[in-house]
Amino acid sequence: MNRRDVLLKALHNETTPRPAWLPFVGVHGAKLTGQTARDYLHSSDLIMAGLRRANELYRPDGLPIVFDLQLEAEVLGCELRWADETPPSVCTHPLEQGKSLLSLPVFDASMGRFPMVMDALGRAKQELGDEVALYGLLCGPFTLALHLMGNDIFLQMFDHPDYVKAVIGFCASVGQKVAQAYLERGADVIAVVDPMTSQISPEHFEQFVSPVANQIFDFVRDRRGLSSLFVCGDATRNLEVMCRTDCDNICIDENIALERIRDYTRGRNKSFGGNLKLTSVLLLGDEEDAQLDAIRCIDVGGGCGFVLAPGCDLPFHTPEKNLTAVATMVHDSYRREVAKRTIIAKTAEHAAAVALPDYAAEPHVTVDVITLDSASCAPCQYMMDAVHRAAKRLSQPVIVKEHRITSREGIGTMTRLGVKNIPTICLDGTVAFSSIIPDQNTLVASIEAKILEKRK
Repeated sequence: MNRRDVLLKALHNETTPRPAWLPFVGVHGAKLTGQTARDYLHSSDLIMAGLRRANELYRPDGLPIVFDLQLEAEVLGCELRWADETPPSVCTHPLEQGKSLLSLPVFDASMGRFPMVMDALGRAKQELGDEVALYGLLCGPFTLALHLMGNDIFLQMFDHPDYVKAVIGFCASVGQKVAQAYLERGADVIAVVDPMTSQISPEHFEQFVSPVANQIFDFVRDRRGLSSLFVCGDATRNLEVMCRTDCDNICIDENIALERIRDYTRGRNKSFGGNLKLTSVLLLGDEEDAQLDAIRCIDVGGGCGFVLAPGCDLPFHTPEKNLTAVATMVHDSYRREVAKRTIIAKTAEHAAAVALPDYAAEPHVTVDVITLDSASCAPCQYMMDAVHRAAKRLSQPVIVKEHRITSREGIGTMTRLGVKNIPTICLDGTVAFSSIIPDQNTLVASIEAKILEKRK
């Protein structure tokens, strides 16, 4: 059985001869070829070079063409902030302040950078399509709606739900157009990547997301494609409603226990994927860390309907040796058993070198925000935006610090503060909002309460 068939069999929730392996090579492909993320995401030639190199090194069963959740937003008028080592981030929201959908450009998958991406897909299908399953990733309807509306979407869901439904419905129609373009050019799997759904309740998921997401999943199934719902962050509370959608596969990150998604999907005849630790293991760990984490996932995932994958787009600087170590665990069952029996998990305490401030003695309240990286992670970006906006409304100045867990300092701070999920807001050293973006009034009131405590 070739590699592509192993993945497709897993996605059909069938037993596979070994674990299916899906490294989400996005801007990491730029690093593999000595390019910047900006240049890489503007050139089908560079994308093809990255896919070829990833295929050679990591022996994957599937690969995404690109991992860029801003493609649709860019066409619809959002301005992007570019960086050399991360995907771009959205910095303007054309539907802020209740502007009409009619003010947006007409969307077409032949606009913006989509022709370049589709060219890369066509070339990858011809060159790699017999070896690996090719993923077309599209920005999920809720996350795209948030790109268009900004953080106001959370308040508008209560105040003007019909308007929000209209925006999300429009975003789903955009998703269908992108899915059609991907399928016409040979994509095997359509992944609806909707990280911001981790920020809403199950009730809101069913009210605002499920109906329109199902339109995309049914559209893909009608055209004999496979679909995956990909979420980031601690979406544990939404697992049940996610599993009731019409997708074929659900992929999660390390914030959700793999056992939980396994048990939920088995009851719904869906496959599942995840949840290699993206930063602490793949980026900052070594080969032994990567092997051990792969073994953990493989043991939990089992041999039916499981896809081993990192929780998100691989960080630019992920060491190749760590990913090749994972590939070895996937392809060589003997070496996997040897590693399982002989490697001693490392317990180095990153937090020991991190000194926290004496919060009680500080004259101002300190707002620590633990993120993956607000430059590349959509939930983290909007969490930081919410904090900065709240800071402008406060009666006194506060100290705002972002701690990215792409660094050892960030991981150490996360450990010292007792943070379990990202993104999280801590106020004077105490976890206040874990993996949920509070509305502005709630956040301001919480910080003001801390300010009042300092006055006493």
